[in-house]
This record gives sequence, structure tokens and C-alpha cells, in this order.
Amino acid sequence: MAERLEWNVTGMDCASCVAKVTKAVERMPGVANVSVALMAEKLSLDLEPETTPKEKIEAAVKSLGYGIAAKGTAAPRKKTFVLPESAGEAPSSKHIHGDGHHDDDGHDHHPKAAQGDSGHGSPGHIHDDPKDRGKRWYQTSKGKLVIFTAVLLAAAWVVESLFPGPVGYWAFVAACVIGVAPVAQRAFAAARMGQFFTIESLMTIAAIGALFIGAAEEAALVVFLFAVGEVLEGVAANKARDGIRALANLVPKTALLEVSGKTREVPAESLEIGQIVLARPGDRIPADGEIIEGTSGVDDSPVTGESVPVTKGPGDAVFAGSINTEAALRIKVTKAAEDNTIARIIKLVEEAEEARAPTERFIDRFSRWYMPLIVALSVLVIVVPPLFTGAPWETWIYRGLTLLLIGCPCALVISVPASIASALSAGAKRGLLMKGGAVIEAAAKVQTVAFDKTGTLTRGQPVVTDVVALDGATEAEVLTVAAGVEAGSSHPLAVAIMDRAAAAGVKTPAATEGRNIVGKAAEAKVEGLLAWVGSLRFAMEKGVMAPEGVSRAEQLEAEGKSLSVVFREGRALGLIALRDEPKTDAMEGVRQLKALGLKAVMLTGDNARTAAAIAGGLGLDHKAEMMPKDKVTAIRAMAADGGVMMVGDGINDAPALAQASVGVAMGSGTDVALETADAAILRDRVSDIATKIRLARATMANIRQNVTIALGLKAVFLVTTVLGLTGLWIAILADTGATVLVTLNALRLLSYNPEKGA
Repeated sequence: MAERLEWNVTGMDCASCVAKVTKAVERMPGVANVSVALMAEKLSLDLEPETTPKEKIEAAVKSLGYGIAAKGTAAPRKKTFVLPESAGEAPSSKHIHGDGHHDDDGHDHHPKAAQGDSGHGSPGHIHDDPKDRGKRWYQTSKGKLVIFTAVLLAAAWVVESLFPGPVGYWAFVAACVIGVAPVAQRAFAAARMGQFFTIESLMTIAAIGALFIGAAEEAALVVFLFAVGEVLEGVAANKARDGIRALANLVPKTALLEVSGKTREVPAESLEIGQIVLARPGDRIPADGEIIEGTSGVDDSPVTGESVPVTKGPGDAVFAGSINTEAALRIKVTKAAEDNTIARIIKLVEEAEEARAPTERFIDRFSRWYMPLIVALSVLVIVVPPLFTGAPWETWIYRGLTLLLIGCPCALVISVPASIASALSAGAKRGLLMKGGAVIEAAAKVQTVAFDKTGTLTRGQPVVTDVVALDGATEAEVLTVAAGVEAGSSHPLAVAIMDRAAAAGVKTPAATEGRNIVGKAAEAKVEGLLAWVGSLRFAMEKGVMAPEGVSRAEQLEAEGKSLSVVFREGRALGLIALRDEPKTDAMEGVRQLKALGLKAVMLTGDNARTAAAIAGGLGLDHKAEMMPKDKVTAIRAMAADGGVMMVGDGINDAPALAQASVGVAMGSGTDVALETADAAILRDRVSDIATKIRLARATMANIRQNVTIALGLKAVFLVTTVLGLTGLWIAILADTGATVLVTLNALRLLSYNPEKGA
């Protein structure tokens, strides 16, 4: 059986690095499901036993100029989630695996590797060693290469000034040959693996060709500028990674575990559900949990982006990574480290690189034929003018070599993933999570936003307002049966009923054979007899509602209340009316969506009168009394007018979330909704829906800018090269400059504030 292996791979600067590493290992015997994470700097794959040795895989990656270190063996064929360590820090205390096992280094992304082999990549790059993280540029391996090539170039200029003529010329030849040697070595390594069209191979050809036509000084200058470009690209790539690396450090490495009234320091990763931990003022909370003693302001900004600390006390939930600001808190751990909120965020970010935007996939396909076309065009430029017009070979060889460097699509290949990575990081800082470029692109095209009601537009904390006994029953009997049926349910309506029963002093009777009739009722045997707590429609279908009961129920619904009917076989016991108020920002959230030119509609299983009361107050359309399948049908119908975003938080919302162009789960929602959704909002703000869409639109605008920069500069310099207006050193500056410009433009998204739209 294949085992899942993983390595840290350092020095990858762009999407082409992903392609090179992928292509280098995927053709090896026994290797399958290769995944290379650019931002997380990780390689993972499935390897059949007794096929390719792990050492051979490592050697192939090293031959391309990357650093590689084994991460150990994960469980067979299971995905792992690992983030790279931050500069100068110890490994993160908990690392998340699909099977819950630990490893010794953070969290990862699993992108579908680009298939093209063009653009900047590893061969010829003197890639970052892990020891380089946190150092200044001139202390890194790449920086040392820049200094080395600069010294060679300066020495050649000194020699030429002292010994003009052949001696000076050969000094530049030596500087070029020595500087290009590592580039050529890695270009050759890539070529042996079938990757011929890399920037390193083009760089090597251009440098050697320039020497043959007597342009040694310019060739040496190009080698130096290439090294400078590599440093700039590395700096930009690491800047893009910083936001993702920071996720691994939100959870503290240790926790104060309370045992028998005493506390001792333990690794946070070792905490188990049910244990009690102490969070002192100023401490980061080490696990998702529930406060059992103490009241304090809790700063959730590291996790959700909520800027104002929230006062929390006994019974309130807290997130791992949040900061306790005021008083000591005793907290009961409710989730293991691999399942806490930070782990959920990391998992969503990990999944993000897999869901590549359609634009990115198109550019990958485009780059596969673009680079061979440029090589063919370069050959034509070299050959055609001398053969058919008698032009000097030296002139057109020079222009052809320049064209090779100009044509490299490095900037184009990095244009989309750089923007996507920045957008994901910017969103995560504000509690806006999206599962990749495909989701961002779909969100930018949304025309309609559909909301669930309970827990999404409303607070999700309904309270019982009326208990009406029917057919000779008592209020205590109604609450007793209802409590028995709803015992153990976490649905907001069930919790409200249980709270009312407890307040009335009603004891919850034993119940058996409990089940959920989706969209209609909860059913159980209470005291040996079947009982239901369900909708008015379901009770009427069962034939248990007398006219006076229906009249009273309709009166309660007209007041904007949700209604549950408590009944046994053939007899209605009573009505329970509940009210769930809209969230404070719901009206503002709907207003912002309309300002963006979007339609907003509420889809709810609640009765028509309650739905109309809630929707009317918020200023949006509504569809009521909907089963889960009805929501799916409604979303399909709305999709005829453009993309649809569905926002929900319950199990019943999962089918609709999956059907929508973009499914968004509110952060307080169920695990099922979060797993099904394409995106999540951790702050439970309705206004964050508009914020998410603004971020998506800004990202797509940024991508269009990047593509324009990349292709525009290429087009200009391709023309000027053929006309002889630009030379080799301008070519490498244009190539590196375009890549750096595109990356810097993408990094602007890190400071973009989608809440203000600026």
C-alpha cells in the first residue's frame, strides 16, 4: 500500500518552481498524487513500497537547486496539513494531520501543480537555505551570489581599465563563465528531466551565445542582473508567505493545565477534550474551549479580525489563539488541537491552493505553448534576416538571444497565484476564509446572495415567548413532552425549548428512538409513546390540529414568531412560539449588498408570516416554508441570472451551500456546513458578505492589472528587440522587472481594506 511522504522544499519563488519540482518527481516509478505547495514550501506524494528510493527523489529536487529536508512518513494515503516555520522560531506546537497524528513542523497547502515548464524556476536559482530565513538579503545564499557576481563584474571592469584589449575582454569572459556556471549546471539538470524551456536554459544559451559574438561585457552584466532579479523575487515571495506563516504561531506552544487544583505547564498540542486550562491576563488561549470560571475581555482579533475585545464569562466559547486581556479564566477544552478554530482556518487555507482559479489554469495552458513559440520565433529572427537579406549574423544572433530572455513568461505565470495568495492572507486577517482562487473568481461574479434565516440573518438564539396548551393539556405537559423530544439536540429552537422547560422546573423525561424528519419535525418516544415537535404544516398533515388551534397558531405567526406544534398520535398538546431577532448589522449588510448592485433573498423553512416579518424589516425578498431540496431548486433557478452565493450555518443548509456558485458558512455554524462550504465568515457578521465580495472583486482587478503588466511589457520589448532598440541587459531587466512589479502589485492586496472598499 502506498505511503504518504512529505518534505520541506526551500527556495521556491513562483508557480514555475512548483511545475519543475512536480515534473521532476512525478515520472519516477511508484510515485503518484504529487502535491507541491508554493507558499508552504512543501512536497508531498504517495510512494509505492520497493519502487523509487526516497533518496532518489531528494536528489532530483536538489539537482534543480532547491533545498529539501524529509518530514517523515504520514499515515498511508492521507492528506496532511503543514505550515512552514517562521523565521527564527521553534516548530509550531501542534501540527495538523488528516489522521490527527503529530509531526514536527506547521501546516501546508496542496496546490494542483502548474503543468507548464516555462518561466522562472529552480534550475540556476541558488535557493534559500532554511537558515536564511530572518536574515538580511546580503546574508542569504542568493544575496551572497549577487555579491559574488558583482565582485566578478567589478573585477573585470578594473582589469579592462588597466589592460584594455584582449586581456580586458577575457576578464569579462571569465566573469561570465564563472557566474553562469551554476545556472548552466541546473539548466542541464532540468533538461535531463525533459524540462528544456526554463529561464535558466535560456539564460545559459543567451550568455554563451553572447560570448561567441563578442559581447562578453554585456553577457557578464546579464549574469549579474539575473542574480539580482533572483534576490528580488525571493524577497517578494517570502513577503507573500509571511501572512500564512503567521497562522502557525497563533496558538501558544504551551498551556497551563489544571490537575487536582494545581497547574503545570504542558505542550498545547497534548491537551485533550474535557481538560481544564488556566489563561492568565495577557496569555493567548491555548485551545478552543468554554469558560467555566472568570469573566474577562477576550481579544479575538488574531483569529476573527474582530478589533474590539469582547467580554466573555462562564458558558461562553473561546478560540485558540485569542488573547485574554483582563482577568484569569478557567477554560474547559472542547476541541482537540487538530480540530480547533486555527486548525480549521489552516485547513481552509491549505485547500485554497488546490482550488485554482480558471484564469490561472488558462495561463498555465497558455504558457505550455507560449514558450516553445518564443523559441521558434527567436530561431527565425536569428536565421531569416541573414539568409534572405544578407544581414550580419552577429546582429541577428544578438537580437534572437535577447528575444529569448524577453519572451520568458515568468511574470505571467506568477501574476495570478501571487494575487490569490495575498487575497487569502488579507481575508484571513479579517476572518474571511476562501478555499482558493476558484472561489475568489466565482465570488467576484456573484449576482445574487441567498441567506438562510436562523443563525445567519438572525442571532440564532431564539427565546420562547408563548406556550399555548390545547385539547385539555397543561402547559407543564406541553413542555415535558417537548423537552423529551428535543433532549440532546443542538438546534437553536431545541435549545430555547429546553431552556424554557428548565426555567419552568419541568424535568426532562426519558426518550428513545429519537430521529429528525428533515424540514418537518423531531420525533421520539416519550414515556413509551410517540411524540413530535414540528411545524404547523406537518401537524396539519398528521390531522391533529383543530380549527381553534390553527387560528391561534396563525395569530402567533402573524406576530412574526416561529411556531412549533407539540403533539402525540391523534392529539395536539400545544403550541410553542419563539422569536429570533435579526442581527444588529443585518440591515446594514443587506444595504451594502444592494449598493454593490446585488440581489438579496432569504430562503427559510419557517412559516410565511414570520419570514415576511423578518425579511420586510431587513429590506430583502424572501421564500418561506422551504425544505432543503426546495432551497436547492431555488438556487438553481436563481443561477439562470448569474452567480449565486448561498450563506448559511446549519446542517440543513449543506445541500444549498454545495449547489450555489459560492457557499459561505457562518463561523458559528455546524462542522457539516463549514466542510461543505467554499468559504467561511468567522465573525458572524452579515456585513462581512459584502466585504468578502469586495475583496474578491479587488483581487480579480489586481489579477487583470498583473496580466496587463506582464503581457504589456513583453509586447513592448519584443518589438523593440526585433528593431534592435534594446539589448541583452535590458531584456533581463525587463523580465525580472516585470516579475517584481507583478509581485509587488499583488502584495498591495495585503493592505487593502475591503470593509471600506479601499
